[in-house]
Amino acid sequence: MNLVKGMAKKLVGRITHFYPNISVAVVELKGTLKQGDKIAIQGKSNFEQQVSSMQIDNKPVKEAKAKQSIGLKIVQPAMEKDLVYTL
Repeated sequence: MNLVKGMAKKLVGRITHFYPNISVAVVELKGTLKQGDKIAIQGKSNFEQQVSSMQIDNKPVKEAKAKQSIGLKIVQPAMEKDLVYTL
């Protein structure tokens, strides 16, 4: 596990697309992500946020698992290939 500001982080996904007009990133998951999790998005973008809203096939979900693709509402712009970590 890597450390960010003294906290352990775990890779949970990679951004495959970003929709700037609605501030939503498409994330291909490699692990479980839940509403309320604190995440870090790193790569060309670098920021942290709490997961407040995510969808699968335009339907809100509270949890998503590995190999699923989700739409994740994010607080800052992100780039394709940025990595998503849980903190």
